[in-house]
Amino acid sequence: MLTWPHQATDWAPYLREITETYVAMADAITRYESVVIATPHPIQVGALLSSRLTAEQMTRVYICFCKTNDTWARDHGPITLRSEDGKLTMLDFRFNGWGEKFEAALDNEVTRTLHRDGAFDTEQGGTPRLADHDDFVLEGGAIESDGKGTVMTTEQCLMAPHRNQPLSKEEIEEELLFRLKAKRIVWLQHGRLIGDDTDGHIDTIVRMAPGDTLLYNRCEDESDEQYDDFMALEEELKGLRTAEGKPYRLIALPQPDAIYDEEERLPATYANFLIINGAVLVPTYGQPLKDRAACEAISEAFPDREIIPIDSRTIIRQHGSIHCCTMQVPE
Repeated sequence: MLTWPHQATDWAPYLREITETYVAMADAITRYESVVIATPHPIQVGALLSSRLTAEQMTRVYICFCKTNDTWARDHGPITLRSEDGKLTMLDFRFNGWGEKFEAALDNEVTRTLHRDGAFDTEQGGTPRLADHDDFVLEGGAIESDGKGTVMTTEQCLMAPHRNQPLSKEEIEEELLFRLKAKRIVWLQHGRLIGDDTDGHIDTIVRMAPGDTLLYNRCEDESDEQYDDFMALEEELKGLRTAEGKPYRLIALPQPDAIYDEEERLPATYANFLIINGAVLVPTYGQPLKDRAACEAISEAFPDREIIPIDSRTIIRQHGSIHCCTMQVPE
């Protein structure tokens, strides 16, 4: 799922550049799987993609009319559960602009609108059940799951102001276990990127991969103001254990050289990659050595998938990256 940028979003000053990035993502995704696109301008987006993708790729593109405030599908898209008998349930949590920092009323309606209009219908004619969780704030970027019952998150995000107060950490954990049908919640305390306005989404610092693997940001520059916090994150991860009591396999990702927009440091990270069928889309930042090292590290975790670099220097100007722009939906 992609939510397409338009003139009424914060992308307006560099709409052409971000549109090119979204075309690149749509091109990469539709080589392997279908994409649902939410946009208030379906005719224009359809014409653009028809001119840039092959006819075969366009058979995998589903464009749906939807009014939007912004484009962060990871945080306003559906979080889908698959039961042991294969049935799907889409959870529609409240999205309130990362703790009421930004206007988000339209984005909070995106999942409901897409579901109502058949965007998630299967070819066999079935529609996954939509479960309304509008009484609880949760963004998709705030959680990681191994698909086996473990959900990982960060204290700094889920305990941040204007999310689910006055619930305590214990009460939030109870809600997560119940709503996500999880077996355990693993909380992280360290690793917040400077410039991150999500209050520390886990998908910018630690990602779960097959074989009880964790990929994580590793800051090696002692002069970097983030150094101590990310070294503490590494030690925290070394102390974690799987549900079976075993250490995780750890793969370090390089920390990109600092990127600034005027004087503001941006939260650039290689952890914000997207896993699709047969491939992984990896954000790159015009830093050849580190871009290459990140791709190699992610390839180590996903040896059976093609690694596709996507230039994310425009996305990062709005403090996000590839995973933030997308939301996967089960077939």
